Amino acid sequence: MRSDLSDIWVYLAASPLLGLTVTLVAYLAAWHLYQRAGSNPLLNPVAVAVSLLIVFLLATGLPYSSYFAGAQFVHFLLGPATVALAVPLYRQLPRLRTLWLPVCVAVLAGVCSAALSAAVIARLLGATPVTALSLAPKSVTAPVAMGISERIGGLPSLTAVLVVMTGILGAVLGGKVFDLLRIRDDGIRGVAMGTTSHGIGTARAFQISGEMGAFSGLAMALTALASSLVLPWLVRIVTRFL
Repeated sequence: MRSDLSDIWVYLAASPLLGLTVTLVAYLAAWHLYQRAGSNPLLNPVAVAVSLLIVFLLATGLPYSSYFAGAQFVHFLLGPATVALAVPLYRQLPRLRTLWLPVCVAVLAGVCSAALSAAVIARLLGATPVTALSLAPKSVTAPVAMGISERIGGLPSLTAVLVVMTGILGAVLGGKVFDLLRIRDDGIRGVAMGTTSHGIGTARAFQISGEMGAFSGLAMALTALASSLVLPWLVRIVTRFL
């Protein structure tokens, strides 16, 4: 029996569908747990699913490259999912026409403050310049953040981890912070969430309201654009003092 199970595992491990299946099962299990817990933000389904996948890879010894051969199908769908954010945003177009200037100013301020605060605090706490530079684009969606990190002298792999952590923290704590600051407007909450917590925060915003999710998606896209234009220039100035 043990030999048969070993043969089955060897067959499955060689199939790219294993990574896809495991990813979907992990997320469905995490989503079920999230709902059973009354949508407790501490049990964010992305964080739980990532934890389950890490445990699976460590327990089975499956190389990440083999796992990603199947999981890349989910990765590919990130593109169409991002484009689909235009649909709820279009429904908010009348309000957006009156708020485009405050939104743009808020996103630009958020990009600069997020990057500077992360890099400066990291250096004050003893981090190396490379680590500080890897932290700078942490609030940008992962593909763009990794490209920016490589361009400014950071480590793209470290930036990817920091981006995920930032998104999860934003999704978990964002609503509580808004309530503490008595920010009730879903448009404002959405812009703040998208600027700081990119895709994971945007997913959480849609769970709260369509308006919040639409503005979060817009802020996420604007943050990626502004960061790619501003951060390389900003870093060149700040690195003189780091």
